[in-house]
Amino acid sequence: MFRFPEAYTQYEEKCGVHNRQKAYFCPETNDQMKINRSLILSLVIMVLVSALYRIMPNRPMGFAPQIAIGLFSGALFVADKKWAFALPLLSMFLSDLLYQVLYINGMTDIMGFYDGQWINYLLFAGITSFGFLIRKNRVSNVVVAALAAPTTYFLVSNFLVWASDRGFGLNRPKTFQGLMLTYGDALPFYGNSLMATVVFSAVLFGTYYLAKNYLAQEKLA
Repeated sequence: MFRFPEAYTQYEEKCGVHNRQKAYFCPETNDQMKINRSLILSLVIMVLVSALYRIMPNRPMGFAPQIAIGLFSGALFVADKKWAFALPLLSMFLSDLLYQVLYINGMTDIMGFYDGQWINYLLFAGITSFGFLIRKNRVSNVVVAALAAPTTYFLVSNFLVWASDRGFGLNRPKTFQGLMLTYGDALPFYGNSLMATVVFSAVLFGTYYLAKNYLAQEKLA
């Protein structure tokens, strides 16, 4: 089971903090302040690296870490939801900004900012909510969220593409068959998104668990 380690539970009690989502921010010692700074630095690096990765040339379309970041942020910041939403959206915005700079300079055909883009940001904010449901950090809970989040994004985003009159997608007819064709058009993206979310979720949650366990053992030694 992917649970909070016993050593971390003891450390949490030592700090007088019973909310595990806030236990990293216990200000009792200078060492804990270092942990706080390390966590913040790690999150900043995560946002920057994920934004740069998303604009990499020849990256499989849909294979990106932003949905996994949304799940991880939602699980980590249940008690402070503004940060849960901020991290994946900031990663998206930075990568879109870089795409726009490349587009303006003729280095890519992908526009960073386009009409109706706010819908995509709204969908990513909604996807982050799946992270709030990971109450216990068990592997099964993370896997279910990693499968449900990209599936929901696939279904909702492509329904909106099909229903839109703005010329998105391939202008499929407004019939049930047209909707199925729209979903069919996006299946390669969905497959990549599903794999990416599972892989990056494993990396993020796994790394966090190992680091947290190591630091908790070190502080109790």
